[in-house]
Amino acid sequence: MASNQPLVSGSATPKTQTSNVDRPKKRRVRRVRSAPLAHFAPTDANGDDDALLRSESIFGRLNPTLKKVALSLTVIVYMGLGTICFYTIRNQIKGKKTNAILDALYFCVVTMTTVGYGDLVPNSNLAKLLACAFVFTGMALIGLILAKAADYLVEKQEKLLFRALHMYKKDGEIEVLKEVEHNRVKYKFYTTSILLVVFVVIGTIFLYKVEKLDLVDAFYCVCSTITTLGFGDISFSSKGGRVFAVFWILTGTICVAKFFLYVAEVNTENRQRALVKWVLSRRTTSLDLEAADLDNDGVVGAAEFVLFKLKEMGKIWQQDISVIMEEFEELDLDQSGTLTVSDIALAQSVETRSS
Repeated sequence: MASNQPLVSGSATPKTQTSNVDRPKKRRVRRVRSAPLAHFAPTDANGDDDALLRSESIFGRLNPTLKKVALSLTVIVYMGLGTICFYTIRNQIKGKKTNAILDALYFCVVTMTTVGYGDLVPNSNLAKLLACAFVFTGMALIGLILAKAADYLVEKQEKLLFRALHMYKKDGEIEVLKEVEHNRVKYKFYTTSILLVVFVVIGTIFLYKVEKLDLVDAFYCVCSTITTLGFGDISFSSKGGRVFAVFWILTGTICVAKFFLYVAEVNTENRQRALVKWVLSRRTTSLDLEAADLDNDGVVGAAEFVLFKLKEMGKIWQQDISVIMEEFEELDLDQSGTLTVSDIALAQSVETRSS
């Protein structure tokens, strides 16, 4: 039957195809030296640096220490500049006031996070223009910088959560990081959910104790704040409340945004894993072999079969394969179908002469 035919054909006899000699060749397909699992390994002995890959931001090329300093300075400059500006025009802002400097900082945070209670509102054209400028720059700052800081915090807590769940297992650092990477989105979702509950509980207790609200109003104010609704009927009106709000509103609103982001990511990842499971469980047909035959030679090699399965899983696309094959053909100047060091050197020399 066709299902019993070997995927890798050649001049070898059936006996050699089923012998143990061929097994190292299969391992060579699964992991090549040019693509090690380097991102699983901790970067230092203490494992303090991030081992999980992140998307590169505008500060991505900086040294990690300099990056943290740059992020901190950007936030400080924004908050400081906003406080100075709104303090300078404090007489052009109306509403419930406590301390001039504290109110300016509080108004800056409420504007930046788009909560907008309405307890402090601009009352002149200059104040309104400044508020417009700071709300747009503040939203960009949250998206580019504070969200990155939140990711850093979540990933640190994520590792602690995993170790707490597996504290009785004698796994090494690399095994821990592999498990975290495999279930990264799930652990991020768990961690963010726990942090969100903590923020809600802390905010509710604070409003109940300090602002003297009943529990329902306190919980209502917390929910309207961290979701940036900011109805305005209830807000932080005391000095202590606004000092607390400066830090709590920033972290709480970002935590909610991250929570819904990870909800969407978990759903997407579950669908992707369901697709992978279906691809790996279904039987391969002759039509599949025909589609997997990239070079149209009537034989499907191991590499071709792997690429076909990856395409079915949605992990790579035909356009990506075409671009890579074009690069391979450009490097394979002798048209041998393989690349050697001499091929690379010859291709580089041809490129140098043409340039």
